[in-house]
Amino acid sequence: MKIKLVLALLLLTAQLASAQDANKKAAKPKRKVNPVFAPVKDDPNLPRVLLIGDSISIGYTLPVRKLLAGKANVHRPPTNCGPTTRGLEQIDSWLGDGKWDVIHFNFGLHDLKYLGPQGQNLADPKAPNSKQQVPPDEYEKNLRQLVKRMQKTGATLIWRSTTPVPQGAKGRVVGHSAKYNEIAKRVMADADVTIDDMYAYSKPRLKKIQRPANVHFTPAGSSELAAGAVKAISKALK
Repeated sequence: MKIKLVLALLLLTAQLASAQDANKKAAKPKRKVNPVFAPVKDDPNLPRVLLIGDSISIGYTLPVRKLLAGKANVHRPPTNCGPTTRGLEQIDSWLGDGKWDVIHFNFGLHDLKYLGPQGQNLADPKAPNSKQQVPPDEYEKNLRQLVKRMQKTGATLIWRSTTPVPQGAKGRVVGHSAKYNEIAKRVMADADVTIDDMYAYSKPRLKKIQRPANVHFTPAGSSELAAGAVKAISKALK
């Protein structure tokens, strides 16, 4: 009798534990997929455009798609494209096997940011052991390789200059965007690539369109960046 009682208690305990686990799983909210990364179903009658860039480009992707609706299929890699080192690692998968008419791309803010000695993100640039994720000479070398690879697709390339680093932004130095843009300008001139100069456009408007002490932009600011991208892309498509 005692054995039956013990078995019954063990069975009840197991059932309760199983029910609790099921409730926890049911209560756990599903992670929403960022609509920016949702697959795009192509209209075969429209040209194909690829946006490559970091979180700044993530911010303007949806507005670009909206502005080019009915005019172009606008894609992007389902990720933050980060620095040029990540670009070299993943560019083949981002390009895929399809034909691209225009590739609008940028690398810079992740290259020029500072990391700690153990790779800590957004480290203090003044700390003795901090270093830039991709120093200028390596940035130029990487950018040349990326441009060469993208040109093999036959697409028209558009380089978007890196937007400014504002005062107070962590892990970066004011003025470094301009230095990296000068490097990129040289690379694009050598490769005959058009430049969409968002640095020059956004610099006098930062207080209006950029978040305080932050490299990211407000929703309205991202819409302005999108409008600039659409202007450059539309010109290339013509």
